Amino acid sequence: MSKLDEAKKILKELGLPTAQQNEISAYTLLALCGIKPRDSWSKATRKSLKVTKGIMAFVLDVHKKEYAPNTRETFRRQVLHQFVQARIADYNPDNPKLPVNSPNAHYAITHEALEAIQKFGTKDWKEAVEKFKSEAGELAKRYKKERKQNLIPVKLSNGKTIKLSSGKHNEVQAAIVHNFAARFANGGSILYLGDTAKKDLFVDEKKLKELGIPIDQHSKLPDVVIYDEKKNWLFLIEAVTSHGPVSPKRIVELEEFLKSCKAGKIYVTAFPDFTEFKKHSNNIAWETEVWLADTPDHMIHFNGDRFMGPR
Repeated sequence: MSKLDEAKKILKELGLPTAQQNEISAYTLLALCGIKPRDSWSKATRKSLKVTKGIMAFVLDVHKKEYAPNTRETFRRQVLHQFVQARIADYNPDNPKLPVNSPNAHYAITHEALEAIQKFGTKDWKEAVEKFKSEAGELAKRYKKERKQNLIPVKLSNGKTIKLSSGKHNEVQAAIVHNFAARFANGGSILYLGDTAKKDLFVDEKKLKELGIPIDQHSKLPDVVIYDEKKNWLFLIEAVTSHGPVSPKRIVELEEFLKSCKAGKIYVTAFPDFTEFKKHSNNIAWETEVWLADTPDHMIHFNGDRFMGPR
């Protein structure tokens, strides 16, 4: 039996669905365990790997199986997601707080799966499988709880608390809600709040509709939208940790999108700190505002002739 066939057998006996007992899943398991064609499974090891430069590279270099670059998403969505759910693999074990779309995302075989897999082909294999399967349910619950503990709580102006997925981008969004709104938006109401894991985490559809903002095109909205009803000002805020400040191009897009909204529009780019701001300063549109989460009492005005107000 080839190592590929052995990997398929392992996945089947550990209880993976039929869709994850195929070739690509078997190669993924071989990569996560660091198993070469002539290795015994007792030599399986745990090492964190990224998808392209880790798993796919191992499969090509060691097992001479080449997958097209665009297969990366197949590995991630149709193999690794299920491996994580089945407790075969850990997601971002070296840094659980990485954002969902981080380029540094990585996977590693779980300690529990590794312990079982190392016994494949021995008299202890069947017992190891039963132990893994009996514990996997409880382990999955514990894993889910650990991931939940990394969520960022955000309290909205209506008193409701929601939780953002972990990551630097969402930390900036939480700071916008907790610190920016109270200082510069007159404690205005949150109408929209996105999330790196769930785009439309909070949407006040009723109020957005009243203001003339299309509620079926949330993807065009910036990360956070706050409304100051007393002044009839709408704060449109982009949280930036790697890309996406309020650029001249973004202004044109939003002005077109919000053409039916009569509220005064204030465009804000929020950065975690001055260092990140400097990286993007040459792409920020004039007549907009900049706010830094680490110095929440101050605002940088890109207006020139006046302080903050609608365009």
